[in-house]
Amino acid sequence: MGFNHIPVHKQKERRTLSQVERENCEHHPFVIVGSGPVGLALALDLARKKHHVVLLSQYDFIASGSKAICFSKQSLDIFDRLGVGAKIVEKGIAWNTGKLFWQDSREPVYQFDLLPDRNKKNPAFINLQQYYVEEYLVDALEKMQNVDIRWGHKVEAIDVDDNIVTLEANTEDGSYRLTTEYLLACDGSKSTIRTALNLDFKGRSFENNFLIADIKFKGKKATERPSERWFWFDPPFCKGGTALLHKQPDDVWRLDFQLGRDIDRKAAVLPENVTPLVRGMLGNDVEFEKEWYSVYTFRCCRMENFIHGPVIFVGDSAHLVSPFGARGANSGIADAENIAWKLDYVLRGLAPRKLIESYNEERVPAADENILNSTRATDFMSPRNQASLNFRNAVLELSSNSEFARPFINSGRLSVPTPYSVSSLCTPQRHDWSAGPNPGEVCIDAPLPSNDNSWLLESLGEEFKIIQFGRTREEFDIETISLPEDSQAASIYGAEGGATYLIRPDQVVAGRWLYCTSNEVNLAYQRALKYV
Repeated sequence: MGFNHIPVHKQKERRTLSQVERENCEHHPFVIVGSGPVGLALALDLARKKHHVVLLSQYDFIASGSKAICFSKQSLDIFDRLGVGAKIVEKGIAWNTGKLFWQDSREPVYQFDLLPDRNKKNPAFINLQQYYVEEYLVDALEKMQNVDIRWGHKVEAIDVDDNIVTLEANTEDGSYRLTTEYLLACDGSKSTIRTALNLDFKGRSFENNFLIADIKFKGKKATERPSERWFWFDPPFCKGGTALLHKQPDDVWRLDFQLGRDIDRKAAVLPENVTPLVRGMLGNDVEFEKEWYSVYTFRCCRMENFIHGPVIFVGDSAHLVSPFGARGANSGIADAENIAWKLDYVLRGLAPRKLIESYNEERVPAADENILNSTRATDFMSPRNQASLNFRNAVLELSSNSEFARPFINSGRLSVPTPYSVSSLCTPQRHDWSAGPNPGEVCIDAPLPSNDNSWLLESLGEEFKIIQFGRTREEFDIETISLPEDSQAASIYGAEGGATYLIRPDQVVAGRWLYCTSNEVNLAYQRALKYV
């Protein structure tokens, strides 16, 4: 058991004060605070872009316990670009099918397939304990010479003056100061940095209590149950509430039960109170052992702005959502990818400092969309009045036989990439398109026309790219990927007659044209790079 009774997945070696002093590390272009998946992904992204990375973690271990488990295709694509995707997918449990049950029915009132098009490299979702994701990110970081992870270094004080941040970090053998031009606050929902700067964090709190029971199956039951997401409304084993079941690696399953308001939280996690819920869901004959039990409530809230001078808030330090829909860690990883390429271009002198402000423009609306979806899901799962309950029950009753009612079921709209449809960095399109991602949307993966099982997203890399479908007389200053008009990718991108796409380093479409000149593309590139 680690600091504050937090369970330890993997112990790390503390950096002593004398080690830091010997290395003369007083000033850095940027410093990352926080060693969750968001901070680690951001650190790895910037390290791969050849920057020297300093990351402060108040803990000297990777924590285990109940955290995020569900990682979306967008996150998996990002992990691929960071070089850890294959390991994460290999360890994780892939799933596409979800089933929803109501009351005592053994047949689902509705089920869905998230990725009917199997011709993609990565699955729609995998389930994997967060500590494995953190472990694999740390493993990759520790192999790099330009990375300094300071385990056991807690930020105790912060001062911002003239666009320079001064941090005071405390270690077990003393404290020290360091300065930076950019502070990337990835220190979670209880952000020390946000609190120290007395910044807002407004939203809505939900009073319902939920029990997480991570259990480890024993015997045949571990392999008999399919890798599917099962969700119950008002089941007999959790009357008046909801329940959720997800499979994880190592024969561990995530069970989630809605317990209601005004409960005894300590009593709720006692084995004698958890076991009846587990057996009610899975059957009296199931053999299992406790992995982790905890009770939680949640908030949906965000900061008004994610950028405060040289301090940039990323992930849960900037915004919070309910766990329903897997929007927490996934949206934080998207935050990290968004700010990483912009900070990289500014630090390399390829873009003005103003480009950083576009992080606010793009990721604040993304947070709002996630909060809206989370709030709607919670209101459907926990109706606030009799009219809402009647509506929910009518939807569930109709859904088993009536297709029109099924879209109204909301057990958590699952995480999808948020389009930057009004971003100043994207050039509006001037043609009608039959298919393909619009400006501001993430690229769609597709197999490349070769015999080596290669994929389009793998070919995009770390810089701006042009995808050219078919032949053109124009020559571009930006690196170009040329694909034939009769390729599968051309069909997916609506480019059977030829087209040009400009792609940002975060694999977002900056502009697309059925017919264009090199000048048009260059202007779009300048728009995306200079934030004009």
